Amino acid sequence: MKHICTILLLLAISVIANCQTNYYLVIGTYTRGNSEGIYVYKMNTETGDVSYVSKATASNPSYLDLSPDEKFVYAVNEDANDKGSVSVFSFDKTNGALKYIDKQTSGGDHPAYVAVNNTGKWVAVANYTGGSFSTLPIMANGTLGVPTTIQHTGSSVNKERQEKPHVHSTVFSPDDKYIFVPDLGIDKVMIYSFNPGSGKPEPAPVPFAAVPAGSGPRHFTFHPNGKLAYLVEEMGGEVSGYKYNNGKLSLIQRISTYPANFKEKKWSADIHISPDGKFLYASNRTPANDIAIFSIAKNGKLTFVGSEPTKGDVPRNFSIDPTGNFLLVANQESDNIVVFKRNKETGLLTDTGKRIQVGKPVCLKWANER
Repeated sequence: MKHICTILLLLAISVIANCQTNYYLVIGTYTRGNSEGIYVYKMNTETGDVSYVSKATASNPSYLDLSPDEKFVYAVNEDANDKGSVSVFSFDKTNGALKYIDKQTSGGDHPAYVAVNNTGKWVAVANYTGGSFSTLPIMANGTLGVPTTIQHTGSSVNKERQEKPHVHSTVFSPDDKYIFVPDLGIDKVMIYSFNPGSGKPEPAPVPFAAVPAGSGPRHFTFHPNGKLAYLVEEMGGEVSGYKYNNGKLSLIQRISTYPANFKEKKWSADIHISPDGKFLYASNRTPANDIAIFSIAKNGKLTFVGSEPTKGDVPRNFSIDPTGNFLLVANQESDNIVVFKRNKETGLLTDTGKRIQVGKPVCLKWANER
């Protein structure tokens, strides 16, 4: 018995010793200001301290994703006039250095979102102004092949914002069998069957989930349990919650990210769930400039817990670190990233006072230190 206890103690010490504290933070930006491209920082997830590591030059790398093995970073180049593209960088985790290796057309103007599937063999990219999305094969060396592009059609009630399709994100289902494509311009989350062998998307048996006219679907995320999904709507300022099963979304709730008495412009942006699946967060841009906080019940329904000012202007993407200890917000127009401490029991946020000064930050992604 004593021998078994000794073994268990040694195993526990080994696990503790191997618990990771430091993570790389990879930051995408708009380069129309004083940013030069993609920035890499390192964060201590016990203290919240952040330090600069490296950068790589790129044109408007406004959204990023990493390959499953974290050896490559895929960045949209959110440009127009048939210049929309996806750039590829190798990522050396021994020193945090990025090296440009490839670029491929995204198949449309102003790509605003990129996602790598679970196998690491495909990229899906959303072309916002182009009203289309593309899938691109990833070669063995990390470079990209020629895109297959799907063009959306239609419009909705807001003649200024919804005069045509505006594809805002491309999200693979947890099992890689489907791609969910929120389209702000047509007020639908389009759903496609995805064959990870051929990479060709096809309309799913239930081809879309509609939202109320004028809502403007934007970002979409799955719950860690794979049985729930949530959509943030840019123009309506609401979150739609769904039960998810094999490519089908069943609406269970719509809830506002704004107080009932809010009368100004609604302009929501991003949505994420804590690693433990207990809380959901959504960002609201100017004039609210805050993070709405919700608890998640076992049945998937949300309860508003509170909101936290982002201490900056036009919060876009935000991210919870892999340990769940901190939430970082990219404030696009105040050129800073604000570090908040998360209370894991209540979901509430506290400003740590720590800041990262980066020009026009709009996307935050994490990578293991080793």
